[in-house]
Amino acid sequence: MMLIAGLVLLALGLLCGALLLLIPLGVVPGSANLALWLLFPAFAIGGYFMAASAAADGAAANITRAIGGVLMLLALAAAVALVLQAASIMPSGDSLSLWYVLVVGLVLGGMGIASRADRKAA
Repeated sequence: MMLIAGLVLLALGLLCGALLLLIPLGVVPGSANLALWLLFPAFAIGGYFMAASAAADGAAANITRAIGGVLMLLALAAAVALVLQAASIMPSGDSLSLWYVLVVGLVLGGMGIASRADRKAA
């Protein structure tokens, strides 16, 4: 049950991050309010800890790398959107949430991708 709850929270966190990316671009109607800003990292981190703690050792490593990859993709999409806005190819609007997704995605995604199960402590 803990694994399922963690995966649901993790999916909600990733959804919050995707909405923070898509709303300023005009792809999805709505407003990127404070709740999305707080819930994106909170649900992503909390859901990850719940899912990884309930999973077997090999599955926890796979969850870590998979979520790291998804977060890195969100960050890269935010980076592309920022470059396109800076070049005036896309209409520039409020880009603060794009910067937020970029930073959070790079930090959390980078940590997830960098984790390897075969590393030994020195």
